[in-house]
Amino acid sequence: MKNIVISILFIAVIAGCGDKNKDYLVKIKTEYGDMTVVLYDETPLHKKNFLELAKSGKYDSTIFHRVIQNFMIQGGNVAEKEGANEGEAALIPAEIVDGLYHTKGALAAARMGDNVNPERKSSASQFYIVDGMSWDMMSIDIRLLNTKMSELLQDTAYSDLLKQFQELARKRDGQAMNELSLANIDLVEEKFDVDLAMDISEYPEAYHGKGGSPHLDGEYTVFGRVIEGLEVIDKIAAVRTGRNDRPEQPVLMTMEVIEMKKKEITEKFGYEYPAE
Repeated sequence: MKNIVISILFIAVIAGCGDKNKDYLVKIKTEYGDMTVVLYDETPLHKKNFLELAKSGKYDSTIFHRVIQNFMIQGGNVAEKEGANEGEAALIPAEIVDGLYHTKGALAAARMGDNVNPERKSSASQFYIVDGMSWDMMSIDIRLLNTKMSELLQDTAYSDLLKQFQELARKRDGQAMNELSLANIDLVEEKFDVDLAMDISEYPEAYHGKGGSPHLDGEYTVFGRVIEGLEVIDKIAAVRTGRNDRPEQPVLMTMEVIEMKKKEITEKFGYEYPAE
């Protein structure tokens, strides 16, 4: 009997370990395209929770319920789908790891504010994916640029430029509007004698050329990132929204869990696993 118990325990331990040469990817499917995410081993509680919800189908038919362009897209409210409320016991302890940044495509856990959640515990299901500002936008004082651009467009001498902005606004193409503003930085600086450059030298190297939302670092648990389908984030972030930044037309999702060798993930998606 003793030998039987030992054998059972040994099998359980081996099964629990799994194949260290393999990993699980999650494909988030939407009408705007698919996003494939890898989950960090450095955040095991969040990785386990996300995989369990994805495998069980609980994320299927949830929506991206809060969308802010150049910031993030948030979704996965399983409790809302099930007509329930998240209980305190279901919250996940924070796993805020230095070096896991809010770069574009970062997958992170939503949570309640510090005033009611000082331990920064994560939602049991809600997550967000960083859209963030582009690297070019991060290097510019965007608020001042927008203020001065609005003043500039009131001048009839720039009516052609105004028409370009109006056409993009009609299409709700916020990305193109940002690019048009950035393309006219020299004009704004000369017209109003202002310097729009921001000091970005202290941003971590991970943000360079990629952009994101660095002000969120250290505040929320980042537990994965999009390794394929970054353009889908931009498409969802650009949808028309109403009250509380909720899309006017529901953006539904389904999820598929894919098992794959780590070597294949690196070769196919360029994701480098940290050295053990």
